[in-house]
Amino acid sequence: MARATRRAADAAVGRRQFLQLGVGFSVAIAGFLATTRARAFGDGGAFDPRGLVTGATTAPLRATAAARWGAELVQRTSAPARSKPSTVRADSSDLATAPFAFWSAREAPAALSAEEISGLRRWFGLGGTLLVDDGGAEESAEAGESAFLAGAKREILRVLTDGAPIAVPAEHVLYKSYYLLDKPEGRVARKKPAEAIFRNGKIAVLFVPQDLLGALARSATGTWEQSVTPGGETQRERAIRFAVNIAMYVLCSNYKDDQVHAPFLMRRRAAE
Repeated sequence: MARATRRAADAAVGRRQFLQLGVGFSVAIAGFLATTRARAFGDGGAFDPRGLVTGATTAPLRATAAARWGAELVQRTSAPARSKPSTVRADSSDLATAPFAFWSAREAPAALSAEEISGLRRWFGLGGTLLVDDGGAEESAEAGESAFLAGAKREILRVLTDGAPIAVPAEHVLYKSYYLLDKPEGRVARKKPAEAIFRNGKIAVLFVPQDLLGALARSATGTWEQSVTPGGETQRERAIRFAVNIAMYVLCSNYKDDQVHAPFLMRRRAAE
């Protein structure tokens, strides 16, 4: 009995040491990779959900969702976020200062200019990630792509001529980067998968047909701007979790601050 107890204790110690080594190794690798990538985007290290502006538009749809997105990320995880997210033009040199932006609208976008195509192509080359969120999503499961989503895909394919959107599988890390999910969520529950254009194994463009940002947008008084259907607040919570997962995916893919929250993620995944 004593010998069996000692063997069990030794095995427990061994498992702890293995996990500690695994965490240390993962943190070291994450720190190294993220540091090399961070050189392209500066040393800010905080998630900045910037709204992408193109053509004659001056502000993105669901602009108020950005601040809520950052606040939820800070409250729920160990990751930092900008308290006042900004907008950025596709043809501005400022686009290259951070690795993430979202593009959201209801109507079909105007054709991108040569300057916008050049700016976006350069940004994607640095490792940028763009969320294309369908603000014109309809509740009908039979509805096809909205004018915005179809138009956005057309314009993005003018920028990234070597890729095409494919469905993001349920087992992709995007659905496990913080919360365990298996599908995209948003203001409307559509039985359509998120799609992505991948570059070097990483999501460069994520197309979400559920109006994710519509579930996050809040008015100046703090009330939700949009109702969520058909699942109400339970569905909104799932949408917020999906938004957190996107943010963590972006952070872990681009920033040198990975070492700050990597141990936390490792512990959470080990527990689950």
